[in-house]
Amino acid sequence: MTVTDLVPYEDALAAYDPVMGLEVHVELGTKTKMFCGCATTLGAEPNAQTCPTCLGLPGSLPVVNATGVESAIKIGLALNCTIADWCRFARKNYFYPDMPKNFQTSQYDEPIAFDGYLDVQLEDGEVFRVHIERAHMEEDTGKSTHIGGATGRIHGARHSLLDYNRAGIPLIEIVTKPIVGAGERAPEVAKAYVAELRELIKALGVSEARMEMGQMRCDVNLSLMPKGTEEFGTRSETKNVNSLRSVERAARFEIQRHAAVLSSGGKIVQETRHFHEDDGSTTPGRIKEEAEDYRYFPEPDLVPVAPSREWVEELRAGLPELPRVRRNRLREEWGVSELDMQAILNAGAVDLIVATTDAGADAASARKWWMGELARRANEDGVELGALPITPEQVARVAALVADGSLNDKLARQVIEGVLAGEGDPDTVVEKRGLKVVSDEGALGTAVDEAIAANAAIADKIRGGKVAAAGALVGAVMKATRGQADAARVRELILEKLGVEG
Repeated sequence: MTVTDLVPYEDALAAYDPVMGLEVHVELGTKTKMFCGCATTLGAEPNAQTCPTCLGLPGSLPVVNATGVESAIKIGLALNCTIADWCRFARKNYFYPDMPKNFQTSQYDEPIAFDGYLDVQLEDGEVFRVHIERAHMEEDTGKSTHIGGATGRIHGARHSLLDYNRAGIPLIEIVTKPIVGAGERAPEVAKAYVAELRELIKALGVSEARMEMGQMRCDVNLSLMPKGTEEFGTRSETKNVNSLRSVERAARFEIQRHAAVLSSGGKIVQETRHFHEDDGSTTPGRIKEEAEDYRYFPEPDLVPVAPSREWVEELRAGLPELPRVRRNRLREEWGVSELDMQAILNAGAVDLIVATTDAGADAASARKWWMGELARRANEDGVELGALPITPEQVARVAALVADGSLNDKLARQVIEGVLAGEGDPDTVVEKRGLKVVSDEGALGTAVDEAIAANAAIADKIRGGKVAAAGALVGAVMKATRGQADAARVRELILEKLGVEG
């Protein structure tokens, strides 16, 4: 089904209520893998970070990574979950080339954390509570690279290459309970949830959660219920969606696709789906297995995990300030409205502004530059705000140059342009481009005299009491000085020379 075959979104929501389930996999930032001592460094030569244990060779035995367990508990606590007194690992049996053991060591009916929630704030300030079913520990699979074909997927490929460096890297899978009641805002809720979860994971320091690098991936489960019913429909599972925007687009597409199939009398196939960034569509993957198809059984080579209450409470006491609490504190400190704070959050500017104030700028100036000129440039270039080639320290220096009168706003924008173009730090750009404000009274006085002489009619109006007309003369002086004069001081000089009270 293509984008053009879909039911209009409004029509889909008029007939059906969406039900979502979000499964987020987070790669932990541990130095070694979950069940062996192999390194987890990104970018290593293929298959260089492997051993008999993560390759599943006969006679090898796993050992649990203690930091992985600690990270799992921290995540569970931050998600308001109950931490299990006792839990154990299980083998999830399936055959796929990127799983060298032919089973994945995971947790099944006894997860380490369960029954929690995460409150997420939507763009208009509404708070939606997403209930968490479980957060459990497991290991990642290897990576398959399919060579040949048009899509980069296995279908049509000439051959495939396997890299087992990733096999065994610690994962935490966070599974929501069915998300109902979001209605037309379901895609927005999905995006907001993953965004909030990413910020929480980063705040805990357990992972960088970089979605573009696969450190955090979301599976979007979706089904539709006809209006007035309470029985969930057949679900699809869009796998490994790796950006916030794509999570929202995948949910929206599947709502429209399901509605198109159901309204035409068809049946939804329970299957996995692939998401396509180019047009926001999904295509079939494989028929989705049920839990019994994996033949779960307890992992015989690992002892159960039984975290003591003392340890759990020690970890709880050591949790950092969580993102929502931090945002509320910053909003009060910065003196901005909830709507403004949401705009800052949506732009990805919170940490950038904090870093800029840490570098010496006041909060108002930091917000002004990141949410103004820099947000505009990021939008033009089609990149995230934080991806711009300018640092918070450099923005703080621009703000300082404006504050001490060395630059005005127009010149500061030119300095930022130079920094973004790779011309050096702000002071270097100022020097190279000759951008400092003209503060010499003699030079300013000469420029004002010339402007008055060249605009005698306007000068007469000002002498006659029309002080607002001074703006035209200010503009003439600013043009003559290439915008490098202090406009406020220019206006003062004009009125002084014309003998008019300001």
